[in-house]
Amino acid sequence: MTDNATHYQFLSFFLVGIPGLQEFHCWIGIPVCLLFVLTLLGNSVIIVTIKLEPSLHQPMYFFLSMLAMNDMALATSMAPKMLGILWLEAHWVDFDVCLTQMYFIHTLCIIESAFLVAMAFDRYVAICIPLHYTTILTTSTVIKMGLAGISRAMLMVLPGPLLIKRLPYYTKYIISHAYCEHMAVVKLARANTSINRAYGISVALSVMILDLGLITTSYIKILQAVFRLSSQNARSKALGTCAAHVCTILVSYTPALFSFLTHRIGKKVPPTPVHIIFASVYLLVPPAVNPLVYGVKTKQIRDRVVGLFFPNKISEK
Repeated sequence: MTDNATHYQFLSFFLVGIPGLQEFHCWIGIPVCLLFVLTLLGNSVIIVTIKLEPSLHQPMYFFLSMLAMNDMALATSMAPKMLGILWLEAHWVDFDVCLTQMYFIHTLCIIESAFLVAMAFDRYVAICIPLHYTTILTTSTVIKMGLAGISRAMLMVLPGPLLIKRLPYYTKYIISHAYCEHMAVVKLARANTSINRAYGISVALSVMILDLGLITTSYIKILQAVFRLSSQNARSKALGTCAAHVCTILVSYTPALFSFLTHRIGKKVPPTPVHIIFASVYLLVPPAVNPLVYGVKTKQIRDRVVGLFFPNKISEK
């Protein structure tokens, strides 16, 4: 019996939610719910607007539609379970369900990064080599870029759950988190996790270095091209087409980078409410904010949305 007890492996994990703030879970659930609803509503409006408006059937907006669909999937992969923890005390999650959630969250995050790179490339071609825009960014090319980003993410993240499946979990089953995050799950294992840690940090660093490097290179080329323009109006117009994308990059990468660094400072660093909140913020806030950014910064989308909800205003113009 003792031997059996010693080698018993837990089949479920207990997700704490926000450690240290359990008494405020009910109130924390309100902004989480609002962000989730805003994500679904805002991104649905973006997708429908682009579909209905023929002038928006361009590569830039096709990439934006992909980003909107990915944002909805990302929020859906974690918000319902988080609300279950905060409002319904539904803390337990099956081991395989936990790994599935982890896979989808990390896959969708990498897909998000790939779409931001594709949108940066779109702006580079539009501003630096506009005469070749339609020949370079054809519908076929846009689809291939989207599929390449999705395939890369799926293949990069797949080893994570498979490596975790081989680890023993005997006594530790409490995850001080609001969702199943890779390193949070790995830290509970009663075995050498150096391979899992090396894999996790290599994937995260390779994605961040490659994607941020490509985005930075694109914008260096864009700025060089913009400042060669003789007209101040032309420079302002060119930079204006990039404003929404730059805001999205800042909103997406800043909290993600903070969460990545705090999770990997060291094994003995205890999870804090601020750390867990940031880890949730980078999954909840960008999907909710992106539609607002593009709605405000992009005139074609703004006018079409106003036309959908307030047709009288359009007719008055």
